[in-house]
Amino acid sequence: MIYIALFFSFFKIGLFAIGGGLATVPFLFQLSEETNWFSTSDLVKMIAISESTPGPLGVNMATYTGLQTAGVWGGLVATLGLVLPMLLGIIILCHFLKRFKESEWVEAIFQGLRPAVAMMIFGFVLRLIKTIFEHTSTPETFGLSLGIFLFYLFLTFKFKWHPITFIVLAAILGALKGLL
Repeated sequence: MIYIALFFSFFKIGLFAIGGGLATVPFLFQLSEETNWFSTSDLVKMIAISESTPGPLGVNMATYTGLQTAGVWGGLVATLGLVLPMLLGIIILCHFLKRFKESEWVEAIFQGLRPAVAMMIFGFVLRLIKTIFEHTSTPETFGLSLGIFLFYLFLTFKFKWHPITFIVLAAILGALKGLL
């Protein structure tokens, strides 16, 4: 029964997660509220792990959720559930785009989808920031988390560093924070 629930939950996410892995995160927040598979605090950790491991974010998170919920088979079922709609969608989309790739109508659809996907990602970022700061236990931890966030934000806009640099910095700062 858990395998069917995992498959269909992630199948629904895969159907509507247009725009890549970050587009799955708002659906995962909702899934965390509807099931006992993981908490929003766990979700924040899953995002951190998924962003720092190879592979697409959504697939990593589906696999992780499935593994935590129902073992290896759960990981496979959740991953298949997430990927199957995308795979079918790509096959169908390629078939139609070959026919209509010059169509103004198709271009208009993509123009309409872009802002919707951007808003989904923006909403996820706001909710992620809120969740991170809600789960800090002391004012000192909150201040440190806020300082790290602002430091990364500054480095992102000022120096445009490679994302791997931020992952390494986050690991070092996290280790230092753990020592305090």
